[in-house]
Amino acid sequence: MSSASGPTPSGPDGPEVRPRCFADRAALTAALAGRLERALADSGAGGGVAVMLSGGSTPIPAYAALARRGVRPAPGLTLFYSDDRYVPSDSDASNYHQTEPLLAALALAPDRVLRVRTELPLEEAAADYEVRLAQLAAAGLRFGLGLLGLGADGHTASLFGPDDLARARGRRAIAVHRPDGRDAVSVTPQVLASLQEVVFIVAGAEKRAALAALLDRSPHLTAWQAVSGCRAVEVWTEPEAWPAGRA
Repeated sequence: MSSASGPTPSGPDGPEVRPRCFADRAALTAALAGRLERALADSGAGGGVAVMLSGGSTPIPAYAALARRGVRPAPGLTLFYSDDRYVPSDSDASNYHQTEPLLAALALAPDRVLRVRTELPLEEAAADYEVRLAQLAAAGLRFGLGLLGLGADGHTASLFGPDDLARARGRRAIAVHRPDGRDAVSVTPQVLASLQEVVFIVAGAEKRAALAALLDRSPHLTAWQAVSGCRAVEVWTEPEAWPAGRA
């Protein structure tokens, strides 16, 4: 693992951004599997840890690798999702469904996996997710590692623009009408700020412009606005996504 550049310094406008560019996508997947395995085994000093998984195609191979080799979860581990599309939980488009092999390997109790209950009406599903996220915080669980994707349009989770960010204020989860016509439920910047560490997983040449804006902490980028209240932000990527001409 190598750092392709030094971190963007922290300041009053948000946290530093620490980039790590791996040799290729296979190396990125292997490193992510190892980092996630450590997070899932972290006991949180006995108080329990909540870990946030992201959807999208990039982290799925790491989830599958962990499922194949097996991983022993820490007592009190709880998983939740950055977002999910408003589709049946057994749909191929469901982030929850894409992680089911990992969930089976972990064998967590059902109440230790917070999925978006898409069998409810959309607004009720968002309200239900918000309540359960609040219950995690009230129970004293430490919010540890959180994974995020980055869209070529600069979105993260299912936060796509200023309107979503405005509706997210004071909330832990919101319903979103995505630009692609699909509805979704997303966590909010309030939840992201509660995580000890946020790691963006970014791959593909189509992400270069958005990644450059994130590394520059552009105030116009939705993804940056979403994490600007976080304590620690890392970006894990590979050469295809690394912005051209950047040291």
